[in-house]
Amino acid sequence: MSNTRIVNGTARQILDTTTHAKKKIHSTSLWDDLMALIKIGIVNSNLITTFTGVWLALYFTNQGFIENIDKVLLGTFGTAFVMAGGCVLNNYIDRDIDHIMERTKTRPTVTGTISLPKVLAFGSILSLVGLLLLLSASLTAAIVGGIGLFAYVYLYTIWSKRRYASNTVIGSISGAAPPLIGWAAIDPDLHIAAWALFLIMFMWQPPHFYALAMKKCEEYRKAGIPMLPVVRGFETTKKHTVAFVACLIPLPFLLLQLGSVFLTVSLLLSIGWLIVGVYGFFMKDDLKWANWMFVYSLNYLTIIFVLMIIVTI
Repeated sequence: MSNTRIVNGTARQILDTTTHAKKKIHSTSLWDDLMALIKIGIVNSNLITTFTGVWLALYFTNQGFIENIDKVLLGTFGTAFVMAGGCVLNNYIDRDIDHIMERTKTRPTVTGTISLPKVLAFGSILSLVGLLLLLSASLTAAIVGGIGLFAYVYLYTIWSKRRYASNTVIGSISGAAPPLIGWAAIDPDLHIAAWALFLIMFMWQPPHFYALAMKKCEEYRKAGIPMLPVVRGFETTKKHTVAFVACLIPLPFLLLQLGSVFLTVSLLLSIGWLIVGVYGFFMKDDLKWANWMFVYSLNYLTIIFVLMIIVTI
């Protein structure tokens, strides 16, 4: 009798926990679900790099901000819509594995709070609107935006993410596109400085996402995603991370027109990141090192791109 009570009590506890979890999931507002679908954090962070591209294009071509406010808005919002659309389509495609990972298991595509046909339509409409806005700014901006969208949805999400450990590098193409799109909205000729921004973003992403992949290694393994730490181990991931960080060091020299303050600060930040990266080979706690690298990468990107604007005001 006592064993039966224990079993029944345990069953009720599990049922109550499940019911509470379901209520928690369904208590999210439509706005919260939409923000989760478009990955608002990613969109916001990339808008910093987009606006930097817009701002520097005005600076390098000696154009005024107010006089080109239409292109500024078209380039910024167009990029935001394209990024949001790509993120929604990414959620739609990855719905079969997102339930496995802690950080993605509450997305509307997993919980079912928004139907899949609506998610697909939402992502497609956002992408189309974004490309049309970019086209209104310049043909080059629309082309670069389209390439970035294709790279993220097809080259990364559909083709490489579940097949190759190089998926992070392939995905970096789309992640590096926002400042290039922003620049193209103002200056379709794409000055060498625009490509410098692209290269900085491209080289920044693998160290950033390798650190995240190390922190979430077991979740990626469970989901069957061949991230570099999963298939090659932490030691190899550290070597790749350090190599990409080292590639960042010479890139500020492509932006000499921004002055000595920018050059000095960017070099110090890059060298500092390299030192932290190399220190990882002497640390026993790999996950602690990965967290250091992840936090450093976020601060590095923010400081570098905000500084580009400050020194040109």
